[in-house]
Amino acid sequence: MRPLIELDKLGKKYGPTVVALRDVTASIDGRIIGLLGPNGAGKSTLLKCLLGLIPHDGTAKVLGLASKTHGREIRDRVGYMPEQEALLGGVSAVELCTYAGELSGLPRTEAMQRAHAALYYAGLEDKRYQLVDGYSTGMKQRVKLAQALVHDPEILFLDEPTNGLDPKSRDEMLQLIQEMPDRRGCAIVLSTHLLPDVERVCDKAMIMHKGALRFVGTIDELRGVRGHVGELNVYVKTDAEKLAEALRGAGASCYVHSPVVLAVDLPPTASARTVFERAKQAGVQVRGVEVRRESVEAGFLRVLGEEERRP
Repeated sequence: MRPLIELDKLGKKYGPTVVALRDVTASIDGRIIGLLGPNGAGKSTLLKCLLGLIPHDGTAKVLGLASKTHGREIRDRVGYMPEQEALLGGVSAVELCTYAGELSGLPRTEAMQRAHAALYYAGLEDKRYQLVDGYSTGMKQRVKLAQALVHDPEILFLDEPTNGLDPKSRDEMLQLIQEMPDRRGCAIVLSTHLLPDVERVCDKAMIMHKGALRFVGTIDELRGVRGHVGELNVYVKTDAEKLAEALRGAGASCYVHSPVVLAVDLPPTASARTVFERAKQAGVQVRGVEVRRESVEAGFLRVLGEEERRP
């Protein structure tokens, strides 16, 4: 099977001096793919190239279709939620989503039926006849999502979908995104600068910096393993401090986060087996042991730091 997205020396310039994308080459697949990067990294330009909305150098393929020659076919199979408001004034949510469905080639009756279904899914069923001009920021984000879903796409490109949302609306939007691959049968490319959003919902990540792609892989690969397998998080039923004292006697460094969680740095001569042996001696029940990993934020900063150190 072809990957969702294939890039080969993709490049884009604005004028003679502004390089938005430079020789981007990658094969990208996943259920929910986080597209990360600082402002100006080239994320939005990449999405527009993939949709065939702007000319570019090199090759970009979506679902096996080249964006230079099959932009319309790609847009028939991809839903796009832009970062900008991009809403028509003076129309209701139903009218807006119906129009989006008609633009994708659906007959008006079917487009209207799908508009109602998409707005219901986005949580706007009781507001669907109101003019979108009067919508709150959260409602506008939801109607943008609904118009992207109306033609039942195979992939969704979501550009900053939680931008400007309050905590409750952001949580609800992320819940919708997390459920979509199973409920709607579509893959998602989530372009965002909010790293906690990626950590919560994504299984893959792409990191862009200064127009170049610097990382492609799973979230676990991005987070990496901190140091060596001797750096552990240990979860116990109770008495974490008691276990910490026992492990310090074996030469380990310990930090107790709570009565049930402690971070342990074992000496080179020890292993996870040491944790269980000392726990048994101390009469502490161990419920879980895991190798400590970086946060997505730490992994992201590491990738950018490595890039800045390049000659």
